[in-house]
Amino acid sequence: MRRRDEAGTAAKAVEARGLVKVYEGRRDRQVRALDGIDVSSNQGEYLVLLGPSGCGKTTLLRTIAGLERPTEGEVYIGGQLVNGLPPRIRRVAMVLQSYALYPHKTVHSNIEFPLKAENVPRHLRERKIRWAADLLGIPDLLGRRPRQLSGGERQRVALARALVREPAVFLLDEPLSGLDAKLRATTRDELKRFQRQIGTATIYVTHDQEEAMGLGDRVAVLDAGRLRQVGTPRDIYDEPADTFVATFVGSPPMNLVQRANRLVGFRPEHLLPAENVAYDSRVTMPLRIERIEYLSGDRHVYGTVTKIGTETRVIARLPATVVTPLAPGETHEFAVPGDRLRFFDAEYGIRTAPVRIGG
Repeated sequence: MRRRDEAGTAAKAVEARGLVKVYEGRRDRQVRALDGIDVSSNQGEYLVLLGPSGCGKTTLLRTIAGLERPTEGEVYIGGQLVNGLPPRIRRVAMVLQSYALYPHKTVHSNIEFPLKAENVPRHLRERKIRWAADLLGIPDLLGRRPRQLSGGERQRVALARALVREPAVFLLDEPLSGLDAKLRATTRDELKRFQRQIGTATIYVTHDQEEAMGLGDRVAVLDAGRLRQVGTPRDIYDEPADTFVATFVGSPPMNLVQRANRLVGFRPEHLLPAENVAYDSRVTMPLRIERIEYLSGDRHVYGTVTKIGTETRVIARLPATVVTPLAPGETHEFAVPGDRLRFFDAEYGIRTAPVRIGG
C-alpha cells in the first residue's frame, strides 16, 4: 500500500518543499543556487529539469540524492522526510554524465559493485546482474572493461549498475551529453522505453530542450535558482508562463513584439504569409524580409514587423507546404491566427490576459 500524506492523497515519489541552497562566494558574497523550489514527481513519472548552465538543476538533483544539504526546506521520498539521511538510505540511484565506471573492473564487476557493498548474497547478485544486463541488452558485454565499450554501451552499464539496487527513484544528470548527435537521438528513445518498462520514477537533468521535450512526461523549467514553470511539454511550449520560458523553449524561440505595456508573443511556425491564414480572427502585419534560410525542408524567414507594435526583428518558420514566393528586400503581408497570440507584462515578463489587436 502506498504511503499517504496528511491530506490523504497518494504520496509523491519525490517532493521538494521550499528548497533553498546558499553557497558562500568570493568576498563574503552569497550565491543562492536554489531559491525556494517547490516541485514534485509522481510515481512512475519521467520529470525533466530543464534550464541553462548554472540555473540550479544539478544542485536540486544532488540535494534530492542527499549529496548536498539544503540551507532551508525539506525533501520527501515516497512521502517520507529524508533530510539528514545519507544517500544510501534514500533508495535513489544516480547516473552521472561521466558514468563513473571503474576502468579496471569488468562490466560484470561494475554492475556487481553496489550489491557487494550492501552484502547481497552471491546467488542473488548473479540473478540481479543477469536480469539487468538482459533488460538493457548488454549480456554479451559482461566480460569487457569500460575502455572497450562505446559511449552508448557505457551508459547502459551505468544504468544497469543503478538498476540492480532497485531504487525508488532514478536521478539522471545529463547522461547523454558525451554522445554524438545521432547516438543521443537513438539513446533518448531507448531511455524512454526503458523507463516505461521498469516504471520507476525518474528525474532527468538537461540543458537541451529537445531532450527535455522528447523525454519528459512533465518538464520543470529553472532559471537562476528559481522554478519558472512545470507542465507537460505541450503546456510549456504552447502556454509559457513568462518570457523566459517563451524564449528558452523553442527553436527558433517565440517572437516577442512590444505593444504599449505588453509584449505580444507568437511562435515562428504561426507567422505565415497572409494568404495561408484563414481570415477569421487573424492579425496581419507587413514583414520586411532581410534573409531566408533553408533548413530541413523548412524556410526560416528573418525580417522586421512594425504594425502590431514597436518595430521588431522576428522569425517565421515556413513548412515545405507553404510555397509562397519570397525574396530578401521585399515586404510581404504575413499573419498570425488570433488564438496563437500570447501576452506578457512588458516590465516583469509574466503572462497576462489577452487583449484585442485589430487584424
